[in-house]
Amino acid sequence: MIVTPKKFLGQHFLKDLNIAQNIADSLNVNGPTNVLEIGPGMGVLTQFLLKNPSINLQVVELDRESVVYLNENFPALKGRILAEDFLKLDLGKLFDGEPFYVIGNYPYNISSQIFFKVLEYRDRVPVCSGMIQKEVAERMASKPNCKAYGILSVLLQAFYDIEYLFTVHEYVFDPPPKVKSAVIRMVRNDVKKLDCDESLFIKVVKTSFNQRRKMLRNSIAQLVAKESPLLKDPIMTKRPEQLSVQDFIELTNKVQQEII
Repeated sequence: MIVTPKKFLGQHFLKDLNIAQNIADSLNVNGPTNVLEIGPGMGVLTQFLLKNPSINLQVVELDRESVVYLNENFPALKGRILAEDFLKLDLGKLFDGEPFYVIGNYPYNISSQIFFKVLEYRDRVPVCSGMIQKEVAERMASKPNCKAYGILSVLLQAFYDIEYLFTVHEYVFDPPPKVKSAVIRMVRNDVKKLDCDESLFIKVVKTSFNQRRKMLRNSIAQLVAKESPLLKDPIMTKRPEQLSVQDFIELTNKVQQEII
């Protein structure tokens, strides 16, 4: 049995086993570790995760055809396959409430949503790695004053250290995607809670980058009074891509003072 790649699920099956091994190794597992693999497909990555005796593996797969294939070809996965949509999955019930790593050859059409969900469970997920579209990987790992730096960069880097590991070319997939891919690794940093209102922080970051080519005073004006003195603050002459995570935290606190 061979699983047919489905366009609506964003499936592009990796064929290169060396790359699959390198992705599995990107977790840097050291000692007994719970691992959740997202979208295993035909198990090209799964096979290497199963070979690691330190890994307690569960997989989540939405594609029914892939679930049948995994059951037939990976008896070690018996009882460990969640035939569900990861985005609807209650991660709080996995692994008896213990921490777990996340890995996958992620569907490109929902990769950002996957990482935002991981962010929601950041206190349970110390490491997340895997393969995504190169452009998204660059945005995740980008630093201030870079063209790729944006919403994804700031929100994820507030709680994770992100490393762009290596680029993967189109020809190692079936079918080949129209874009290059990349492997990233996210490692939880020491920040337990931001020094600001976190929901307002998200709103400030998103509002700022909605007009990323303009000075901050243009976007932040939507959040404060028309005559707010904050709009004359020197930071308002900057563009959002010039601000670090800490700068956005400080900006959030200034905005909060104006809307209380």
